[in-house]
Amino acid sequence: MSAFKEFESRIENMLHNFWNHSSGMKEGFDFLESPALTTMPKIDVIERDKEILVKAELPGIAKDDIDVSIADRRLVIKGCSSTEAKEEKGDYLKKEISTSQVYRSIYLPAEVDEDQVKTSFKDGLLKLTIPKHKNSQRKKIPVE
Repeated sequence: MSAFKEFESRIENMLHNFWNHSSGMKEGFDFLESPALTTMPKIDVIERDKEILVKAELPGIAKDDIDVSIADRRLVIKGCSSTEAKEEKGDYLKKEISTSQVYRSIYLPAEVDEDQVKTSFKDGLLKLTIPKHKNSQRKKIPVE
């Protein structure tokens, strides 16, 4: 199964980078400069009767560096983090900057109410509670 997930990740990154390159849009993230550093965060999608719960692992990313959007049942999660290490010894100076970006796009299993989404972010875990539209809510059908 891990080979499939790696393949899925590579395809997602390739399509995302192609889309940004072909449209000329970077949407605030520098994916074209370092496409190899863009990764897909691990997520859980749980469909409930009246809502969809999404959990995304975003370790090392600050709350202010996360961008979440929903349009046409497509959920997009983007994030960016940067660290800088500096070391000085006499005439020797070493400075390393590390930047990483995450991107994940998924198709939601039902029509949702984008205006009522609730979010929380703690210890690198982003949680989204996304209410379904009334006509998209799951209804139990009794078997006779």
